[in-house]
Amino acid sequence: MSTLLNMLDALDSLPGSVELRARSYELLGPVEGRTVVDVGCGGGRAVHELGARGARAIGVDLDPDMIAAARTRWDAELHVASAYELPLGTGEAHGYRADKVLHALDDPPRALREARRVLGDGGRIVLLGQDWDVIVIDSDDPETTRRLVRAKADTIAVPQAARKYRNLLLDAGFTDPTVEVYTGVFTDDSMLPMLAMIAAGHEEWLAEQVERARTGRLFMAVPMFLVAARRSRRAPVEPR
Repeated sequence: MSTLLNMLDALDSLPGSVELRARSYELLGPVEGRTVVDVGCGGGRAVHELGARGARAIGVDLDPDMIAAARTRWDAELHVASAYELPLGTGEAHGYRADKVLHALDDPPRALREARRVLGDGGRIVLLGQDWDVIVIDSDDPETTRRLVRAKADTIAVPQAARKYRNLLLDAGFTDPTVEVYTGVFTDDSMLPMLAMIAAGHEEWLAEQVERARTGRLFMAVPMFLVAARRSRRAPVEPR
C-alpha cells in the first residue's frame, strides 16, 4: 500500500496534475457549504482540497486499506463503499467527482445512475480519466510498444471509458455536457513506475525507457479527458 500511495503522491504532485484537479473543482461550481462526494478517492487528497474550499467533502473508496491510509493523512469524512451504493441520501449532494474511476468499473452506467440519485436538481458531475488505448510512448521498438500498450489496456475493465464519458452522461439523463482534453507530456523519470506496469516483465523494452529517462530522451504523452454535466431537473430518479 505504501508503494502505491508513494506513486500516487508523486503523480498528484506534478504541476499538470495539480492544475487538472483544480480545473475539476472549478467545474463543480460553487461548493462552499455544499456536499460534494469524491468517488474512488484513494488517498483522499481531493477530499482534503475540496474541504479547504469550504465544501462538505465526502470521500468514498472500495478499498478499506486505502481509506485507512487516507484517514491517517487527512481530517475528512471517508467511507468504504461502492460507486454503485453511495452512503448518501437521494438528492443530498451538490457535486459528484470521479477521477480515474469509471474505467475500473464493470458497469459504468450503473455507477452514473447512482450518481444521478445522490445529486440534487441542478447538481454537477465531473469525470476525469485517460483512455487506456491512447497512450503515446516513443521507443526504438514501436511494434512491441503497440503490443504492450494494447495488452495493458486489455487488463482494464472498460479501457475506453474516458472517450465514452459524454455519451454515458447523456444516457444517464445528465444535460449540458462539456468536454475538455488535456495532454500530459512526460520527459523525465516520473512515469517510470507506470512504464514498468506497461512493460509487464518485458525487461529489454523497459531498460530502453530507463535509459531514455537517464539521458533526457524519454517521451510519453497521455491525453486526459475532463467531462462535466448537470443533473437535469427533468430526469427521474431511479431506485437502487
